[in-house]
Amino acid sequence: MTASAATSPSPFVAGVEPITETDEQIAAYLAEAELAPLLPALAYLTGDLSLLRPELRPDPLLVSMPFNGYTDEQQAHIRALALDTLRAYRDGGCVPAPVPADDDLLRMMEWTVGGEGMAAYLPLLEEELAYKGEDRRAPGWTLADVAPGTDLDVVIIGAGMSGILAGHRLNQAGVPYTILDKNDDVGGTWYEAAYPGCRVDNPNHNYSYSFAQRHDWPGYYSAQGTLHQYFRECADAFDVRRHVRFGCRVQRSEWDDVAKKWTVHYTDAAGAMQSITASAVISAVGQLNRPKFPTEIEGFGSFEGIAFHSAQWRHDVDLSGKRVVCIGTGASALQFLPHVAEQASSLVVTQRTPPWLAPTPDYHDAVAGGLKWLYGHVPGYSEFNRFSIFWRMGDGALEAVKVDPEWQSDGSSVNAVSEFTRLTLLEYYKVEFADRPDLLEKVTPHYPPAAKRMVRDNGVWARTLKRPNVTLETQGIRRITPTGIEMDDGTMHECDVLLYGTGYEASKFLTPMEVKGRGGADLHEQWGGDARAYLGVATPGFPNFFMLYGPNTNIVINGSIIYFSECGVRYILNLLELVAREGGRSIEVRRDVHDEFNERCDAENRAMAWGWSSVNSWYKNDHGRVSQNWPFTLLEYWERTRQANPAEFHIS
Repeated sequence: MTASAATSPSPFVAGVEPITETDEQIAAYLAEAELAPLLPALAYLTGDLSLLRPELRPDPLLVSMPFNGYTDEQQAHIRALALDTLRAYRDGGCVPAPVPADDDLLRMMEWTVGGEGMAAYLPLLEEELAYKGEDRRAPGWTLADVAPGTDLDVVIIGAGMSGILAGHRLNQAGVPYTILDKNDDVGGTWYEAAYPGCRVDNPNHNYSYSFAQRHDWPGYYSAQGTLHQYFRECADAFDVRRHVRFGCRVQRSEWDDVAKKWTVHYTDAAGAMQSITASAVISAVGQLNRPKFPTEIEGFGSFEGIAFHSAQWRHDVDLSGKRVVCIGTGASALQFLPHVAEQASSLVVTQRTPPWLAPTPDYHDAVAGGLKWLYGHVPGYSEFNRFSIFWRMGDGALEAVKVDPEWQSDGSSVNAVSEFTRLTLLEYYKVEFADRPDLLEKVTPHYPPAAKRMVRDNGVWARTLKRPNVTLETQGIRRITPTGIEMDDGTMHECDVLLYGTGYEASKFLTPMEVKGRGGADLHEQWGGDARAYLGVATPGFPNFFMLYGPNTNIVINGSIIYFSECGVRYILNLLELVAREGGRSIEVRRDVHDEFNERCDAENRAMAWGWSSVNSWYKNDHGRVSQNWPFTLLEYWERTRQANPAEFHIS
């Protein structure tokens, strides 16, 4: 494979079609447009920067509101300008203007998000706008070019989103690899989490590979089945599936100091013990793959009815007419409980801490036909929309979660923007529960927004809790009994089915696998239940062992973890390139580099709402440290993983 082949267009990028529709049809499509990215996209298309009018510039505090916070008059003005522009583009033969100069592109980018001083983001935007499907995040090197004849191969653990991505990039670099996965199909979490109502909480233009964009997502926030199919199609389109050994559970990985190789031991689909040796290992098992059960509750395991976790949904169990109790009101529970409530004769929901609800009216909606048309006919519109989402759900929202030491609060907000967000969200609660003040009191959070995971809602949660067959319990659970649960006040709730909506063992990275590094060091013993890594990727003492979605690479404000994985995979491929070019056999992060990064990461996490607040959250491990979250900008992760610094590693 040549370097030029590595940048070939993706088969997923549909491209754009010429506009042949009438003015009336175009106007109808524009009525369904996302407005904030529309005028910048048209300026990009035509080269006409006069479209970026100051009075139509988005307000960064309102871009998440319906119609991006624009007044009716502003909306009409934007659509009129867009219609005139698209009419002229159509009548001129649909010829786009040349790619704009950097200064002009920067102006378009800043206008899109209502920001200023964003020159540092320009290279990132240029990646996102890669014209005609060009893949600018491809490795740009091949093993045959940089080190022909080198014995370099990789084992990837996991065939989910990150594993498929790593396989695709290794294909492009011409590096042999094998993927081991415990399931019988690709998809990881999106294969396993098949509970009713499961869907992504990030718009699909953001939650999808940059090199595998599509214009025809059926929903704004796709359901589990759609996402699983997307990853299946990616595994096939990018020739990854044939590298996967299904039904394989990895038991342990061992580094050989002499051979400079890893041996990965696993049980195959038949239950037989097998092993495979490779130069490097990439763990792509993620953070959300091991269900967490409330084993601390007295009597756990004593229930004699049907009990299961949402991550292991029993599709063979008919809940119709059943008495159901659910423990937990996290993100998964708020997705499946509306479906359970429609079937069960009674449903008791136990809540420890109420979640903040993020109003999302289109959460379950199909993508508007006009929006799909614009994606498919206006060059740059899809990409500017992707950047708009990236900003408002990532770096553009950071100010709302940074702790202001001078801010006086009762603990429910961390700065002025945080307080504005809290008050805005409270208005949503007051509207949704206006007729049920008893429920309003129970569901209102008293901690800062984003201190724990926020949950998207389109009104379904209030409708569910108001159903006559649903009871919300906010007391603690005293014990689980053979017939149900007993609350702290002695109230008994007997049931036929006990559901666990209690999340995942997110902070117990890589368990239950054993990982033995240099000198036989045990990774879990080294971590001591407090997992750390450099940039979430590399750990001292474990040469050629890399992680995706590793410690401190989770995002909080609904950014896309796919973005993080793309950055991480590029970084790993760069590390492998360094080893190959220098004729080495191993690469290992320096201890001082690792420690300095983690000290800075911890300090910054403590200065964020999720580290400052005492609210219970899966962001923190058993030591109370925030081991999941990335506290810096998404731009910084992109910059730091764009090119590895050889001085930060030992290469031998």
